[in-house]
Amino acid sequence: MTLPRSAVEAVDTALSAPWGGISNIADLDGDMHWVDFGGPEDSTPIVLVHGLGGSHLNWVRVAPTLAKHTRVYAVDLPGFGLTQAHGRTTHIQANAALLNRFIDTVVGKPVILFGNSMGGMVSALATAARPDSVAGLVLVDPALPLPIRIPDPVIAAQFLVYALPYVGEQAMSLGRRTMTDEQLATQMTNLCFVDPTRADSEVVAAGAALSKIRRGFATQDADFLQAARSLLTVLARPQKYRKALRDISAPTLLLHGERDRLVSVAAARSAAAAHPHWTTIILGDTGHTPQLELPDEFNRHVLAWLSHTSLITT
Repeated sequence: MTLPRSAVEAVDTALSAPWGGISNIADLDGDMHWVDFGGPEDSTPIVLVHGLGGSHLNWVRVAPTLAKHTRVYAVDLPGFGLTQAHGRTTHIQANAALLNRFIDTVVGKPVILFGNSMGGMVSALATAARPDSVAGLVLVDPALPLPIRIPDPVIAAQFLVYALPYVGEQAMSLGRRTMTDEQLATQMTNLCFVDPTRADSEVVAAGAALSKIRRGFATQDADFLQAARSLLTVLARPQKYRKALRDISAPTLLLHGERDRLVSVAAARSAAAAHPHWTTIILGDTGHTPQLELPDEFNRHVLAWLSHTSLITT
C-alpha cells in the first residue's frame, strides 16, 4: 500500500495537530515524511530523530516547548512512521547519510541534532560524517557499545529473536496478528517507561492510530528487522562507531535514564568517561524515552544546556 502525499499529510495532521505539528514530504530518493513544529528562524534549528520502532510522535511532548525558542523539525526515517522504505535500505549508515541530506535539502543550514536510541546512533554517525552540518548534538539514551555486563534478560532475548533469520520475521508477524493497535502502542510504552502511568493518553492513542495506518505497509516488518540487525552489527563490531564518537567535535549533551532497560546506564557512564568533554546527565527513575516519560524535566535540562553553550537563547 502506498499512501498519496495528500493522504499522508491529512492523516498526520490529525495525529500531530494537538502538538502544533504540520506534515511535510521531502523527496530524497523517495518520499520522506517530516513534521514542522514551527518556531523562530533566528536561532540554530533543531532536528529530532526517533529510535527503532519509533516515529516523530516520540517527540511531541517536548517539541512545542522547544519550538518557543527555535525552529523544530522531526523526521520519520525510512521504514518508520509515515516514511515507507520503498526499496531504500534502512541500515544505520544509510539513514545517517539520509539525515545529512535532509539537513542540506530541507533545513539548509547547520542544526542541533537530537537523537533517541537508534536515532542517537544515526545522529552521532551523521555528525561525525558531516561536522559542518551539526552545531550541537543531544544524545537521548542512544544505542551505545555495551561494557562487559549481563543485559536485561527479556531485552536480550527479544533482540536475539530479531537477529535470527526467519525467526525474527515470524515473531514480528505473529505479534502483529495477535495484538490490537492499542495493545501494540501500550506494549511500546511498557517497554520504554519505568512508570507507564506517566504516559500521555493522547500520545498513546496517536501511536495506536499510526500503527493502524502502518498495517497497510507491506514491508514494515522487513524494514524494522533490517534496521535492528544493522544496529546490532554496529554494536557487535563497535570500533568504527567508537571512532566516530571520538571524532565528534560539536558540543554534546548525553541524557540517559538510570533505569533504561534497552540501553544500560552502564553504557552511558562508560561513554561519558570516554568523552569527558561531553555534558552528561543521568536522569533518575526514568526509562528509555525520558522526552515522553518526564518531558518537563527533559526540557529543563536541555534548554539550560542549549543556553549555556550559546546554541540558542532561552
